[in-house]
Amino acid sequence: MAELKTKPTGDSVDGFLQAVPDERKRRDSYAILEMMKKVTGEPPKMWGRSIVGFGARHYRYESGREGDWFVTGFSPRKQSLTLYLTQGFERHQELLSRLGKHKLGKGCLYINKLGDVDAGALEELIARSVQEEMGTEAKER
Repeated sequence: MAELKTKPTGDSVDGFLQAVPDERKRRDSYAILEMMKKVTGEPPKMWGRSIVGFGARHYRYESGREGDWFVTGFSPRKQSLTLYLTQGFERHQELLSRLGKHKLGKGCLYINKLGDVDAGALEELIARSVQEEMGTEAKER
């Protein structure tokens, strides 16, 4: 089996975020960083070269493939801010309708800028995803 390339590194989260060339995206990234720290109660870690992840869990598929992955995270990609909410979005239609301008992938939420979305709805969406992922209540907000 191929080894996952995306795993925790010792790289500096702050150094990574400071290197984001677009000032607005850098500010938005720090706001998301604080939001995820608050929701998870976990310190941020770099996963690979471009993902800031929070927490970790071990997974195993029926096929036997297994590995470690972060509970939630984000990346300030060139096109958009990508938030990784691994439990999907089917159960969160009410929050998504309140969220504002966004796009969805399988386990990713794409936003152009924080000003396009309702911060309260975004934080609640992250909290619910973390709760579902961990099978427990997220840290008190």
